[in-house]
Amino acid sequence: MNKFVLDCSVTMGWCFREESDSYVAKILYSFEDAEAVVPFLWCYEVCNVLTLAERKKRISTTEATRFLSIITELPIIIDEKSDVMKDILVLARHHEISAYDAAYLELALRLGLPLATLDRGLTAVLEKTGIKKY
Repeated sequence: MNKFVLDCSVTMGWCFREESDSYVAKILYSFEDAEAVVPFLWCYEVCNVLTLAERKKRISTTEATRFLSIITELPIIIDEKSDVMKDILVLARHHEISAYDAAYLELALRLGLPLATLDRGLTAVLEKTGIKKY
């Protein structure tokens, strides 16, 4: 089975049509024969985006709850390794990216997996590190 690191930007593309494209759809369909790995941070990021979207009336509480139910059924493995803070800080400094983006990069580097992201800055860093975009 194929594995890849999943960034929150792709995940939220499944929730909001205006943030979706063929790449986002391709990632969703890839779950037929693949599973994703995410840093624990992903849980907070998804919930934060949904909370802000509810406040801005982009999505109802029912829709947000339904979306969470759907994504928790997908083969997404939450990586709970906790001793990665130093590595994340080093990556964030070296590549001049946020610690949030560095958390996804660290996971992809540590596991040797491609990364699915819509983030242009993170995509540029992938090219420098040799990590493939999924």
